[in-house]
Amino acid sequence: MRTKFGHVTYCSNIHLGESWEDHFEELKTYLPKIKTQFSPNEPFGIGLRLSNEASVSLSQSDTLFEWKKWLKQESMYVISINGFPYGGFHSEVVKEGVYHPDWSTLERYEYTKRLFFLLNEMLPEGEEGGVSTPPLSYLYFDSNETDLVKRKKNCTHYIIQTLVDLIRIKKKESRILHLDIEPEPDGFLGTFVNLVNWYENELLPMAIPILNQEFGFDEGIAIQNTKEHIRFCLDVCHLAVTHEINDVLFSELKRTGIKVGRIQVSSALKVDFSESIEGKLKLLKPFDEKKYLHQVVAVKQNGTKLSFKDLGEAIMNGAELGEEWRIHFHVPIFLDSYGEFLSTQEELLTVLKMQKQFPFTNVLEIETYTWNVLPTPLQISLESSIIRELDWLKTNLSEKKN
Repeated sequence: MRTKFGHVTYCSNIHLGESWEDHFEELKTYLPKIKTQFSPNEPFGIGLRLSNEASVSLSQSDTLFEWKKWLKQESMYVISINGFPYGGFHSEVVKEGVYHPDWSTLERYEYTKRLFFLLNEMLPEGEEGGVSTPPLSYLYFDSNETDLVKRKKNCTHYIIQTLVDLIRIKKKESRILHLDIEPEPDGFLGTFVNLVNWYENELLPMAIPILNQEFGFDEGIAIQNTKEHIRFCLDVCHLAVTHEINDVLFSELKRTGIKVGRIQVSSALKVDFSESIEGKLKLLKPFDEKKYLHQVVAVKQNGTKLSFKDLGEAIMNGAELGEEWRIHFHVPIFLDSYGEFLSTQEELLTVLKMQKQFPFTNVLEIETYTWNVLPTPLQISLESSIIRELDWLKTNLSEKKN
């Protein structure tokens, strides 16, 4: 749904279906009911997640025609695509497999190129749109620095090839499409700071001569085009875990001119160990589920930070009195506490306040994909959960909210 602060939507990665046939059935089941309750009189925007398998099927002209026809009759539109998980996002075990294939491979490049073809076909006339994507690769795929550097360089090569493709689309069709890179703990670009360093010291130096050769761009125009098409996906949960929702984030966005492709509206799990250490560690165990990675950043009383690849590792290590943990576990955005635990809702409200004061993106996409792996007491029906999150976001974007 369009608001004065951007399109409000949610990501369909919460819905099952790796094949297009299965995913479309899920969307037909849920989307009309959600639209009726949340946006009965206005077109409803969709943040579409497509696996590689689904993207191949949807690229068939008859299948794409049927989907677009359905969107029109239901008064819906696609405003963004989630291209982070290539496939198997609802498998029994996902973990670091969500990064495969990474940006060092032709498979990731071709998948993303196909997603841009589909997004260009589906976007409303006059709208720009983005495809979200992983932070290049996973930090622990390589056991030595030489291989890591080589992988990162290959990743950057395919990002630049995507940039070239997007510039060609703009020249041909006057449509702005952008790749939204999503920092996540333990990714190559695990933090916003990592993203900025890579962008300024690796991406731009490699891209400028290539854009000069391909299009005759001078340095200034090459930088301008790179920043138009290669953007930052601001996942609030991820940046709350890495303690980066602060004034530095917004000042660096202004300094660098890196654009925000979308806000992924999300909250992380937060644990205060000021008391009851063993009791809280025990209560955390149901969150240590086997499907997704739940990286942890622990801050000790003296300010020292410790990072853990997954929640189980952090629980095994234990906690000290006064520590605070932030856990990459997407929890419902409408709650600021969960019994003994807290959320990073405060950071989310900070980002929404900045978006209202100085709008820096046109898409606000809720991304709580962990409903089916939350501990049982926190689970409610999927339809009710999605509507409650959309209503919470809409309320907190209202002008009455400061």
